[in-house]
Amino acid sequence: MLKPLSVFIGLRYVRSRHSKGFSSFISASSTIGIAIGVMVLIVVLSAMNGFERALATHLLSIVPHAEVLAVNEPINKWPENVALIQQNPKVIAAAPFIKTQGMMQKSAALKGVEIRGVDVELEQQVSAISRYMIAGDWQDLMLENGVVIGAGIARKLSVQVGDTVQLLLPPVVSNNQQSRKNQQFPVPMTQQATIVGVFKFGGTIDDTQVFINLAKASELLGYQADEVQGIRLKVADVFAAPQIVRDVAYNFDFYVYMLDWTRSHGHLFNDIQLVRLVMFIVLVLVIAVASFNIVSTLIMAVNEKKSDIAILKTMGAKSSTIMTSFMFQGLMNGIVGCALGASLGILISLNLTDIIRAIETTLSMEFLSSDVYFIDFLPTLLRQQDVINTVITALAMSLLATIYPAWRATKVEPAQVLGQA
Repeated sequence: MLKPLSVFIGLRYVRSRHSKGFSSFISASSTIGIAIGVMVLIVVLSAMNGFERALATHLLSIVPHAEVLAVNEPINKWPENVALIQQNPKVIAAAPFIKTQGMMQKSAALKGVEIRGVDVELEQQVSAISRYMIAGDWQDLMLENGVVIGAGIARKLSVQVGDTVQLLLPPVVSNNQQSRKNQQFPVPMTQQATIVGVFKFGGTIDDTQVFINLAKASELLGYQADEVQGIRLKVADVFAAPQIVRDVAYNFDFYVYMLDWTRSHGHLFNDIQLVRLVMFIVLVLVIAVASFNIVSTLIMAVNEKKSDIAILKTMGAKSSTIMTSFMFQGLMNGIVGCALGASLGILISLNLTDIIRAIETTLSMEFLSSDVYFIDFLPTLLRQQDVINTVITALAMSLLATIYPAWRATKVEPAQVLGQA
């Protein structure tokens, strides 16, 4: 605990130091360095938090949280299985699907796509796809040959709502051996379709995803009315999706593959965590360098105050009092730097998205393109714990930097110093 005398002496030394030219410069540089390090670290952590939130709320609003996929035979009686899955308290909703790879053609233009047959109503419970429609209406997918496509596909094929395209699908494989022999070189199935909607989400999804209604997909791919290829889940906690899909799958009496978003897009989350760790280490080192400028400041202060230290010792001041005085003097740099850096970091973090948009407008450039990334803005989320951890780390480093110079001050011999005066 700081003694009042130590605090008094430390504050006197801090005030007197401001009148010294070079010593004042070194002290100010350490304070500014700590402030910049704290500010940047808070801003970077807020940006990483924002990306995590965007991953959980934006990307995973379209990408399936989890899926159970048939292994050998289709999942039959899917309405009953969907109802069974929804009894799990950790599952918000479930919806059936049938998917396959295919091609979409318009005149001479051809594009590889993933065709997903969905129940129009149930799909809206597990996916926010209808919110991203930029042309047409999601409900029109109920039409006989209606398809909803991504904006990237529409751009590639130069099509719009109302245009007719051709779907090329893999042929249905027959279980009859004679049929298989006769189809050694199977011809793809073709199906005329009408574009009833276009969605724009961002990233590669716009370039590959095509939706058709579940009944049409069953007809084209040889499924019975109550059979589907898999069931998609929307879960309450996206980061618990791997465990939840296991719990769901174990309740089935048939074999299924268990898939979740961490397999398809988990690398994005891992990348965010890796960048967070690297940036934290780098910026903590920046704070450490700035903090250890305090060493130079205090060593200069000890040399300047040798006579004062000698007089204090002759008056009976304990070594702990002198050491604490200089530690408090150095810690003031950390306190001022942390207060300034934390204030600026919080202010910038709360307005980071608007600041970046203003810079983009001024420079007429785009830092994040929705055609490449799944968002076109820099997200931010300030967390109180990040601010606390950053400030504590900076203060701890500042305090550590004061120990050696303050200890050196206790080694001043009054007889030598006063004898030379």
